[in-house]
Amino acid sequence: MWGCLVALVGLFFLVRWYRERQVVSQMQDKYVFITGCDSGFGNLLARQLDMRGLRVLAACLTEKGAEELRRQTSDRAETVILDVTQTESITAAAQWVKERVGDRGLWGLVNNAGVAMPIAPNEWLTKQDFVDVLNVNLLGMIEVTLSLLPLVRKARGRVVNVSSVLGRLSIMGGGYCISKYGVQAFSDSLRRELSPFGVKVAIIEPGVFQTNLTSMESFLRSLQASWDQASPEVKEVYGQGYAAAFMNIGASLNPPVRQDIHMVSDCMEHALTSRHPRTRYSPGWDAKFFYIPLSYMPTCLVDAIFRRIYPKPAKVL
Repeated sequence: MWGCLVALVGLFFLVRWYRERQVVSQMQDKYVFITGCDSGFGNLLARQLDMRGLRVLAACLTEKGAEELRRQTSDRAETVILDVTQTESITAAAQWVKERVGDRGLWGLVNNAGVAMPIAPNEWLTKQDFVDVLNVNLLGMIEVTLSLLPLVRKARGRVVNVSSVLGRLSIMGGGYCISKYGVQAFSDSLRRELSPFGVKVAIIEPGVFQTNLTSMESFLRSLQASWDQASPEVKEVYGQGYAAAFMNIGASLNPPVRQDIHMVSDCMEHALTSRHPRTRYSPGWDAKFFYIPLSYMPTCLVDAIFRRIYPKPAKVL
């Protein structure tokens, strides 16, 4: 019996391995639009796809980022300035994409643009702190997607949305985890709606990777700024010791080994070029062996674990 079970499991993984190695044809004729290409995952993906011969349409927030990317890619790659929080910018970028893809449509849309900070206890933050993150990570992503869906449908292409393992397990306050939960929900509904059109939707949910957006330096600066803006009452309740201890949490939750961001861009590339892409990709050893397993555990157990990690406020009623 055990032999049959092992054989079936082995056969399953063999078939999956074979299916996932099959790639789409005529990649040189396919256009892919990527947001957030100034640095990090988006920048690396743009260079990878350009090397594979795809026609990359890279959206950058700054002209400096666009100029640097153009120096690192071939003449096939083109750049455009895009602020995903501004409807006028999204409309202009969508028209720019339409002029380039023409009747072929848009094979791939990669919603990668995002921000992480501020991350802090919720009571230290203002409504605007949440709005600033949601406007980029969720509402901006939704508006970009809606603007380009007709072109993706025409090509029977792919939508790749960058979420996070923190879209499964909310471990800190602020808008980041909230936005990534929203990305998961939007992606799930979009996948089911677009399936009849032959469009595939994939979610990338990385673990903790060190980028310009998630560096320890930016986390500490953001946390200090959130503490500084907190009301005197909040500061009295939590205490300066809590603020200092909370600053150590980010380091304790980082993976012990620095992870290569190629793990993320490779998943994005597979979602765009494989004939049988996965629905979800979870790059990062911490995602696979810590965060995702933890997200399936009973809530009371997860809460107990994080109560041991989090510091205690100075004045607990």
